[in-house]
Amino acid sequence: MVSYEYVLAGVLVSLLGSIFFMIISSTLGGKKQFKAAGAVKSNGIGNGEFLPEMEVEKSTDVVIVGAGVAGAALAYTLAKEGRRVHVIERDLSEPDRIVGELLQPGGYLKLIELGLDDCANESIDAQKVFGYALYKDGNQDTTLSYPLEKYSSDVAGRSFHNGRFIQRMREKATTLSNVKMEQGSVTTLIEEKGIVKGVIYKNKAGEEMRTYAPLTIVCDGCFSNLRKSLSAPKVESPSCFVGLILEDCELPHANHGHVILGDPSPILFYPISSTEVRCLVDVPGTKVPSVASGEMANYLKTVVAPQVPPQLYNAFMAAVNKGNIRSMQNRSMAANPVPTPGAILLGDSFNMRHPLTGGGMTVALSDIVLLRDLLRPLRNLNDAPALCNYLESFYTLRKPVSSTINTLAGALYKVFCASPDPARQEMREACFGYLSLGGICSYGPVSLLSGLNPRPLHLFLHFFAVAIYGVGRLMLPFPSPKRMWLGFRLILSASGIIFPIIKGEGIRQMFFPATIPAYYRSPPVH
Repeated sequence: MVSYEYVLAGVLVSLLGSIFFMIISSTLGGKKQFKAAGAVKSNGIGNGEFLPEMEVEKSTDVVIVGAGVAGAALAYTLAKEGRRVHVIERDLSEPDRIVGELLQPGGYLKLIELGLDDCANESIDAQKVFGYALYKDGNQDTTLSYPLEKYSSDVAGRSFHNGRFIQRMREKATTLSNVKMEQGSVTTLIEEKGIVKGVIYKNKAGEEMRTYAPLTIVCDGCFSNLRKSLSAPKVESPSCFVGLILEDCELPHANHGHVILGDPSPILFYPISSTEVRCLVDVPGTKVPSVASGEMANYLKTVVAPQVPPQLYNAFMAAVNKGNIRSMQNRSMAANPVPTPGAILLGDSFNMRHPLTGGGMTVALSDIVLLRDLLRPLRNLNDAPALCNYLESFYTLRKPVSSTINTLAGALYKVFCASPDPARQEMREACFGYLSLGGICSYGPVSLLSGLNPRPLHLFLHFFAVAIYGVGRLMLPFPSPKRMWLGFRLILSASGIIFPIIKGEGIRQMFFPATIPAYYRSPPVH
């Protein structure tokens, strides 16, 4: 006979097993509110078969938030290196922006290095740019050519429709089988014990999803909602751009950007296709005249139009009358990262400068080349703390390019703006005169502007050479106490322009990078 103790034990075990099974089932059921988005069997946008979460973490190496210039170029670059990449972009339709349309020659060289130069060619009606024409007082102009003598004939600046450029890079990235590009809005970084594991996002259908990877790279642009998690940003808004497109007109200097030292601030013209010229009017401050009420059209006709070169006047007035006037706020933000295991910032979400000099894409592409080279020796990215420690070198190694372009953009904008201060007026006149001298006085600054000579010390020396040139002008034909005092104030004004920008970039990082310990970090051995 079977003892009743065994029967009772069997009943209890069965009961406990049932309870345990119910607990496990309810726990697993509660987790179904998120879908794990990972490796998909088809390379479509959000329409594949998803793998279980544990397999998902092994199926993606890098999650990239954003597929603008930085995100799309980075996706292609890392995928070519053999990384499995999941890109999440808020809107995969073609962007329509009024900036991000001029790529400096230094940026084009980086594009060649990444294998993406075919995205900025005749297929998008991109135009070659060989330098700048600088205008003052309506009719005085000087031409500044890029120093391209030692490069192949194809190397020059490129100007284009920003949206066409981005779409070509997205298309090229998605031709690689290890890139999954999906439309969705990232809401949160997934963080466990101080390590970023991935992101939570809403897909195109509005479903809340999770995706995991050892490294998350945030490239979600100037309006980033994630940068505060990975940096201590101090965003400034010095001015706004008002954008127009001039049709069927020829620039006074073909294949050149045109900068008018206007009042109150600069006006830009550059080609964006074989039949279109972009006009950007800088308006200081954070507010612009209303487009809807007609105030903007009146401002453009009465204040801006009289300062436009005669060859462009009729096309400018026609563009104003057409009414397709757009505006955007210009932003600048020094890079101030908070190193976080498992994640890194890139592009405008990380670092911005005034778009006057068109240097943003050059900085972003240079950062991508540097990041690719730093990650290249690593077989996997799973040790997040070690990887974070190693990538601290990125912030110092990027400084020659980024700080040169950032500082020049901020300084030139302040010098080029009109001012009631006589010292600032003299600095503006001195800058135009210095650049008009030719030789090293034009070659040097333009090589810095173009991204071909990323040397912060050269920038510093040229900037104060302009100030000294301005003082020299004041001393001729003979010095007077009033002129000497104005010369002294000019030097103070120049110092007040450049030193705050240098402080924001970091004096040690700009001029003495070898003194930063992170400069010497080597890849994790394992």
